[in-house]
Amino acid sequence: MSHINLTYHIVWRTKCSEKVILESHEKELLAYLVGICKKKNCKVYRINSMPDHIHLCIEIPTTISISTFMKVLKQESSKWLREQKELFPEFRGWANGYAVFSYSKKERQQIVEYIRNQKIHHQTKTFRQEYIEWLLEMGENPTEDLFFKD
Repeated sequence: MSHINLTYHIVWRTKCSEKVILESHEKELLAYLVGICKKKNCKVYRINSMPDHIHLCIEIPTTISISTFMKVLKQESSKWLREQKELFPEFRGWANGYAVFSYSKKERQQIVEYIRNQKIHHQTKTFRQEYIEWLLEMGENPTEDLFFKD
């Protein structure tokens, strides 16, 4: 078998970027998401949330495509969130898309630390500003990106 080592930084947001992930219950959501990842034999390095989006640093087995993984992750968590109405009363669903950035093993710790410090980071920068910076860093054109289209 070939040796493949890919670290992904995956980000997805709530429908219309609504701030519905309550800090008082985010640990339950993050634990549920990690559980889904483990069932799929993924290696989670770090996960964190903001009221309107989730960051995940992960390795996904090569037997699962990213699109299949994200479909399962968003569908299963969406169903769970709707069942947890008392914890997440305003949740209406995830936005259509997601963003995936790949990094080398060497860069992994930097991504883990970045995700760990989300709450501090977002005191000075909006998610949209942050996302545009990522695109530019990756050589992408922000005006052609559909991530924030609902």
